[in-house]
Amino acid sequence: MESKNLWILTEERPKQEVITIILDKFARDNQWACFIDTIRILPILENNKFSFLYEVIGFYCKKIGRVFIKSVSGSSSFVDFLIFYQEKQPEINDMPLYAIEETKTDDSESRNTGIYQRCSKFVFISYYYPDIRKIMLYNLKVKQKEKSTDTYIFGTRLLLTLGVEILGKELDKNIFKPFNSIDEIIEFKKNMRKAPKGNVPILIDKKDDQITISGRLIKNNRLSHDPNIGALSLISASLRKLGWKKRIVIINHGLGQNHIYSENKFIRIAKKLSIEIDGLNISSEKNEDNYWKYETEGEKLGTIFIHIVVENFTEGYSIFENHAGCEKGYFITKEGSYIPLKKYSDRKAYKNGDKKRIITIPDLILIDFGRSEIINIEGKKYQFRQKGIEELEKFIDIEEHYIKKHYSEFKILRTVVLYGSKENKIVEIEVGFLLNKNGDLILGIKAPELFKEAIKNLIDFWSS
Repeated sequence: MESKNLWILTEERPKQEVITIILDKFARDNQWACFIDTIRILPILENNKFSFLYEVIGFYCKKIGRVFIKSVSGSSSFVDFLIFYQEKQPEINDMPLYAIEETKTDDSESRNTGIYQRCSKFVFISYYYPDIRKIMLYNLKVKQKEKSTDTYIFGTRLLLTLGVEILGKELDKNIFKPFNSIDEIIEFKKNMRKAPKGNVPILIDKKDDQITISGRLIKNNRLSHDPNIGALSLISASLRKLGWKKRIVIINHGLGQNHIYSENKFIRIAKKLSIEIDGLNISSEKNEDNYWKYETEGEKLGTIFIHIVVENFTEGYSIFENHAGCEKGYFITKEGSYIPLKKYSDRKAYKNGDKKRIITIPDLILIDFGRSEIINIEGKKYQFRQKGIEELEKFIDIEEHYIKKHYSEFKILRTVVLYGSKENKIVEIEVGFLLNKNGDLILGIKAPELFKEAIKNLIDFWSS
């Protein structure tokens, strides 16, 4: 096989450790020898402008020319990574080889979120790429739970039934194996712990001409109950995979006809798998949109860029990230512990109506050890820069409850990072950096010194 490039398209901020796993997996699957040193992700500059393309260095394989990463945005249920092996940059009609979903969540943190929340993505992508290789990649930052819950076992076995590979977790092969029959799925689910009183349980009932699956799908007056969407999609897809050709009907869902619209990911899956929603009509209209497109508008183009540049061209790094549309990270303490951020400074007060008790979190928190500074960053599109400046005033809770507690000797800075427009200067002193649509790298009047160092080193690298 001739040498081609590896293209990684993602909605996420690409992490070195995840890219390392992907590269190792690809080489091993093809039985190619490779060497992996310290992985770095470098923004490619052309005439000192960002080309909106990243290159991975530190990976060596005779069968792979170069490794590129590019930001994309997906349709309603996009996996975290699409992998292409070809010479030129992928186009919409090109066929990816791998669909990879990354999660940091173990069932020690959330019994349902860890396994169900993301499962619908694997069912959904089959709508576009039926033969793609599917991988669930666990990038755990907390200790794996020693004894798995029945929910996790059930969900993982359903994934295995659909041919999804599991990476990053140690699984007992005597427990975690594909289901062999429809009756085995039903029997396992029946023997699981019952749902708390007042909840609608997920129950599977098989008759001669149909299988019914109960599960609440409504949340906040919308069809948006992600864990149950994942669970019901996964169960239904597995039933079809094991040969059930008759009716599958979702009952006790809580939906009305006004909640049914063709763009919703569950409705698309329902049409693909011929799932019925009890008492409601699902349009047979086909959705013709593409699965992905290159990202050209989102604010995260700016925050992900500054994040990657700082971590690859300075000694600074992130201690928290929540880039728009990406998975929320943990807060990293000075001792290296990973802790989840609370949603509320006072949960009871919030539930009693005091909405100011919600903790406003930045899109990114960077640490500059050399200067003893913590930088809280709000990302925004250029046209919403004033809104971003206003958001800076809301970081008091996270600074009081987390940053000052764990980094008491550090000075705290607040700044806005922007993406968009064709402006080549920044007027507002609160704005630290602007990446415009032309790829110009524009530092603010009072940009943090860490930003200045990172951009200087990046430009020097490509100028040398």
